[in-house]
Amino acid sequence: MKVNHGRRFNYWTRAAMIGAVYAIITILFAPISYGMVQVRISEMLLVLPYFTPAAIPGLFVGTVIANLYGGLGILDVVFGSLATLLSAYLVSKTGNKYLVPLPPVIVNAIVVGLVLHYVLNLPLYLTILWVGAGQVIACYGLGLPLLLLLEKRKHIFDL
Repeated sequence: MKVNHGRRFNYWTRAAMIGAVYAIITILFAPISYGMVQVRISEMLLVLPYFTPAAIPGLFVGTVIANLYGGLGILDVVFGSLATLLSAYLVSKTGNKYLVPLPPVIVNAIVVGLVLHYVLNLPLYLTILWVGAGQVIACYGLGLPLLLLLEKRKHIFDL
């Protein structure tokens, strides 16, 4: 007997899976996921709100978990996670697939750059520059190819 829990079940299941994958990838690649020079490979998943709104809360919770593990304190947990939430929301509103990676690059460069400047007492402009560079690698170098691959397989989001 097949039980149909409807779209709401699918939404939260997808959100949980996306959040778990984000947290796991970030923690597995911890040496390059935290600090002034960081390439958070999991940031490639920030293209997912382009396909499904369930990615927005999923990525937010995944970032909370990853940032709790990261050890940079409550400012990083709160503001880094809110930066992801804002980025994911903006991605969901982006109509041009080639601009989808741009909100996470800009928002995280500024917000995470400010957090790192404050928490680690690092030079502000350098932290913004380095975080932004890492975001370009993750979001455009990995995320855009992921988006183009998933676009060919949109049916997986029609569950």
